[in-house]
Amino acid sequence: MKYYFRLFLLALAAAALLTAPAWAAEDTLKVGLYYGSSALPSANLQNYQGSGYRLGWFDEESRDFVEVGWLEEEKITMSADGVSRPAYHVELDRVFDSFLDALLAAEQIKDAFPAYIDGEYRVRAGSFASREEAEIAAATYATYTWEDRRGEARPFRGEAVPPSATGVNITVTGASDLLFQFDCSGARALGVQPEGSDTLTWFKGYKWYGGFEYRRSTGGSLNVINVVSVDDYVRGVLPYEMNSAWPLEALKAQAVVARTYALCQSKHYASYRFDVCNTVDCQVYQGANLATANSDRAAAETAGIGVSYQGRWAETVYCSSNGGASENAENVWSEARGYLVGKEDPYEGTISIPGYTYSVHYTFGQLTSLLQSKGYSTGQVSSAYVSQTTPTGNAAAVTFQDKNGKTLTITKEACRLVLGTKSMRFTITGGGGNGGYCVNNAETRLPSLEGVYVLSEDGSASAYSGREACAATSSGVSPLSPASGPASGDGITITGTGNGHGVGMSQYGAKAMAELGFGYEEILRFYYTDIDLERIG
Repeated sequence: MKYYFRLFLLALAAAALLTAPAWAAEDTLKVGLYYGSSALPSANLQNYQGSGYRLGWFDEESRDFVEVGWLEEEKITMSADGVSRPAYHVELDRVFDSFLDALLAAEQIKDAFPAYIDGEYRVRAGSFASREEAEIAAATYATYTWEDRRGEARPFRGEAVPPSATGVNITVTGASDLLFQFDCSGARALGVQPEGSDTLTWFKGYKWYGGFEYRRSTGGSLNVINVVSVDDYVRGVLPYEMNSAWPLEALKAQAVVARTYALCQSKHYASYRFDVCNTVDCQVYQGANLATANSDRAAAETAGIGVSYQGRWAETVYCSSNGGASENAENVWSEARGYLVGKEDPYEGTISIPGYTYSVHYTFGQLTSLLQSKGYSTGQVSSAYVSQTTPTGNAAAVTFQDKNGKTLTITKEACRLVLGTKSMRFTITGGGGNGGYCVNNAETRLPSLEGVYVLSEDGSASAYSGREACAATSSGVSPLSPASGPASGDGITITGTGNGHGVGMSQYGAKAMAELGFGYEEILRFYYTDIDLERIG
């Protein structure tokens, strides 16, 4: 009686799943959680909100979930077949019409489980360390019979099958008996969709929205991918990229740029088949652990809204703070973007920003070692200075000169990355060969060396000819005095403001604008030029 009652429940579950709403492709993201060198031999899931799981795959084009089975267990583990456990099985020589038929047969056979192999429903049994052990077991299984849905008894006839280089096993977490096996051959990868509405699922100590995809390269571990609606993804980005206690309008601006930025990402797709990663290489996404009512409200009140430019989604990059002026994309990276245009930022200065100013000192020996460790060919460095700035006053090029007179110039974002500065907005002082400093006068912004003067040790000024050893500032302020930096010739001092690449929206600037009463649309239109706000889909 218990067996038939369970069968009745499974049939009801199957009917319910057939009526589940489809996911719209334009509203769904695949987010890489573990992949490549971080791929996992096994991965656990546990229902937090929801009950049980649907099994199948996510269609590559539509992102719709295609169901092939289900599990009622709360805690399950996915693992790569043959990586951490014996992997030969005995396979029944019959193809079943449905998961329910395969499940019905498997429940009547010792250690048997349903499987989906090469697009067909199968029943397999046991896990054996070798083919010989599996073949011996196959002879034993021949003594079993099983009853089909019509009540007819059928013999178990099967053969040994080897471990699959693309197979994924599912067990109850902490147990060894197989519940299901899926073959990831071809374009399909195992999809696991938690059952229920507005589900949350534990994985690696975090609660995640949406479902999961387990993609296995031949013979390798599992790439774990979160398949989630765009708006739920934003709920999982907001509290990690911006303080949830900040003003609502700042959070709403962050929600829109996070949503749009994810829609523009594709660099991981060719290699790993997901849209966006969950680290700072893309933007930080860790599910629902830190979500608050305020951050969820910001996501909800901007649901489906993205930033477009001339009919296409904009790559809405952002930084913590720009130091007083944002920057053109081409002055930091390679390509210009019409919506990523630098401008003076009057808002950051209206609030207190932790660590906004910074200073670091390098001896020339340290500079030499630093450059050489990063692959640059240079002798003992004897001079370093900002040799070019952008129209908004950010560093565009830094030149180093060694004791043999050889010069090396680094440009764009390399200025920040090589020197380890927090931002692109910095000046270099000290350490010039003549003990003086190369500075711009009060009226000139220093897009070139025109208007640059040298302050000698006696305080006199003379026009810079391009031959003096000195350091040029990029701030556009009044000339420095000889006492403003070390003139001992032992190295340089870098002084700057801001944190990040300086392109696009300043997060602290958004906070400042929100505190001044600006709405999120006004914040976005200040930091991104000539944009439109549109609905996705």
